[in-house]
Amino acid sequence: MKIDAHQHFWNPTRGDYDWMPMDNEILARPYGPTDLMPHLEGYGIDATILVQAAATVHETEYLLGIADSTPFVAGVVGWVDFENPGDLAVLKRLSKHPKFKGVRPMIQDIPDVNWMLRDDVQWGFRAICDLDLTFDALGFPPHLENFLSILKRYPSMRVVIDHCMKPQIRDHSVENFRFWADGMLRLAEDTKAFCKFSALVTEADPGWIVEDFKPYADHVISAFGADRVMWGSDWPVCRLAASYEAWRTAAEALTIGLTADEKAEIYGGTAARFYRIDL
Repeated sequence: MKIDAHQHFWNPTRGDYDWMPMDNEILARPYGPTDLMPHLEGYGIDATILVQAAATVHETEYLLGIADSTPFVAGVVGWVDFENPGDLAVLKRLSKHPKFKGVRPMIQDIPDVNWMLRDDVQWGFRAICDLDLTFDALGFPPHLENFLSILKRYPSMRVVIDHCMKPQIRDHSVENFRFWADGMLRLAEDTKAFCKFSALVTEADPGWIVEDFKPYADHVISAFGADRVMWGSDWPVCRLAASYEAWRTAAEALTIGLTADEKAEIYGGTAARFYRIDL
């Protein structure tokens, strides 16, 4: 089984993509299953995980509707309002949908780096554990320490770190790399978290080459192991820096030295186990 563990669909006219620049010709247009299908067929990809891109329950329901009519969408990672304990009822309702896998607060966009530590949002983490859902951890390197605290506080929570925690490849320095690498190693060693091998192209300079990503990819795969790493396209966001094919080709070059079993994990097996996908 081959899986793209992280992709998006959206229609900007829905009006809830607050982060999206409406003058961006790449992002500010509708993307749906027929747009993605040729890329999946080109690599023999059997299934995808469709991930939220708006901080509304309405968008999550919109994505579940797409999933209902799209066989290759094996799971949806949605959103609920952690600042509203009343959304516990919403989360319980969503959890009954066969393709609803878990949630992703858009922590990278929240100005308060300590938001996840607030007492009033802890019900959300407890509910994820109680309902046996997944948690996509979306952040930047400054969030590493707080994510470590949360994951250790809720050791039963099934967590995947989105986009390798977005290392700032375009601002590469020994100090920046070491800060990120040390934080990721602690997450790998001290928790059971998984990691998405995705979105590195959008954290690099426009003229990136594969070698720019090698120390980051090598570190993630070494720290977490192939059985806790899953590849994702982050399409169509990846189109800001690379085509689907260019990022997939770069990822395959970065994993060329792995065994066939390790590649099978990264390009499908890990995501299938984490998101409990059975085709």
